[in-house]
Amino acid sequence: MSFSMLTVDPAKIRQMGFHHPERVHYQLPPDELVEETLRRGEGRLSQNGALLINTGTFTGRSPKDKFIVRDALTADTVHWNDFNQPIPEASFDQLYRKMMTYLDEREVWVRDGYVCADPRYRLNIRAVNEQPAANLFCYNMFGRPDEETLDTFKPDWTILQAPGFTADPATDGTRQGNFALISFTRRTILIGGTAYTGEIKKGVFSILNYLMPGGQGVLSMHCSANVGEDGDTAIFFGLSGTGKTTLSTDPARRLIGDDEHGWTDTGVFNFEGGCYAKCIDLSEKKEPEIFHAIRDGALVENTVCFPGTDEINFADRSITENTRVSYPLHYIEHLQEKGMAGSPRHIFFLTCDAFGVIPPVSRLSPAQAMYQFISGYTAKVAGTETGVTEPKTTFSACFGAPFLPLHPARYASMLGERIRTSGAKVWLINTGWTGGPYGVGERMPLHFTRAMVKAALGGALDGVPYRTHPLFGMDVPQKCPGVPNALLNPRDTWMNRSAYDEQAVKLAALFVANFAKYADGVSAEIKAAGPQL
Repeated sequence: MSFSMLTVDPAKIRQMGFHHPERVHYQLPPDELVEETLRRGEGRLSQNGALLINTGTFTGRSPKDKFIVRDALTADTVHWNDFNQPIPEASFDQLYRKMMTYLDEREVWVRDGYVCADPRYRLNIRAVNEQPAANLFCYNMFGRPDEETLDTFKPDWTILQAPGFTADPATDGTRQGNFALISFTRRTILIGGTAYTGEIKKGVFSILNYLMPGGQGVLSMHCSANVGEDGDTAIFFGLSGTGKTTLSTDPARRLIGDDEHGWTDTGVFNFEGGCYAKCIDLSEKKEPEIFHAIRDGALVENTVCFPGTDEINFADRSITENTRVSYPLHYIEHLQEKGMAGSPRHIFFLTCDAFGVIPPVSRLSPAQAMYQFISGYTAKVAGTETGVTEPKTTFSACFGAPFLPLHPARYASMLGERIRTSGAKVWLINTGWTGGPYGVGERMPLHFTRAMVKAALGGALDGVPYRTHPLFGMDVPQKCPGVPNALLNPRDTWMNRSAYDEQAVKLAALFVANFAKYADGVSAEIKAAGPQL
């Protein structure tokens, strides 16, 4: 039996439901998890010491195979939709028994950790993984209790994750062999048939999105966050691939977290203990902090090395566009160590606009902010989900609809109240296309986007002239330090201005059509803040 610095009573292992303590590896440190992965032939080392693995068939989440148990607790509280699909209690119980039997017959890796940097909201998580690499992911992404805390650790939630176990749709109630199930009553997440570690991360985020606004009064957010030297907190909302991790990892500011946060009456706090960054086309020049975090203990997924070497080819897309790396937060040099800071002074909504219509930076009124938040417009970047091979236009309420068990209006109303009480300025940043739509124009250069964010944070956009976008209504700055004036007005970047106008009307119509399903639940002011066709 393998342990870290801990001495664990076999009775504790049996209490977890396992009858063979000698097969259970509890709380192994990262170096031993790496050794175990190499021993099993499930990974290789890069030249900088990071562990490289291939997650197999699934290199992204599978939203159509995520289910929530419908029972007395959730029947009238969960917002049932295409993302929150119900599954009967009996199906969950059956799969739980099958998975426990399956795992009990194998070596497993168990990790106790926690989520939520604010001690008032801390949630203890126990993960049981079929593979040591997935347990390394949990080490990287969860908070890490000290030895004294582990002596009395009791999990609030349990995750069973077994890529080698598949369901029988005919008898288990799933759509196909892979699945991710959440039971709020049993406080358990089941993940089977997929080795993609992002399913673990987003499963935990989903439960926090149910618990935090519901009983805790905390706004849970799909955003990154950082803080300046004078305590000016900024948060960055956006779906995967829009730039949350990249833009919040700023050597001039301290990182609070890169993806998931809560906002209380007094400030924000990170949910996670690590970062899960996209690394396609990663370079030291563009993203130095992330680049240097890829070292011993980091877990890199679905990349390949240059032939005959152990050097990662970050540009290679042969496995997936959605290449990823997980690493502990302390791998970032400029870090807000306690993972907490005051209420935001600036809020950035990030969109990857494949139409090439949205301005690269614009200022939103509170009503426009609520409209954009409820809309959650972006383009899903290739590889983030199974079957997405090129940017695909989508509206994801609150910039995170797949992970929101409650009605989007719940989160939107809480954000609106936080904006009013904090007085935060709200900005819309387009990290997508300029000079034309996807396939014609080009992606907005990262150094220009960084300059826009820096200007907003530093107050350099407060005194410049603005122009109101004639269709979408946001205020567009006409000058921005470090950015050519010609880039600020998207229509001016198109060779054919009338083609831009047609494209803008097309996108505006999509906004209006999407927002119709929320119109009955919002004020007239918010409805009027949308595009004016």
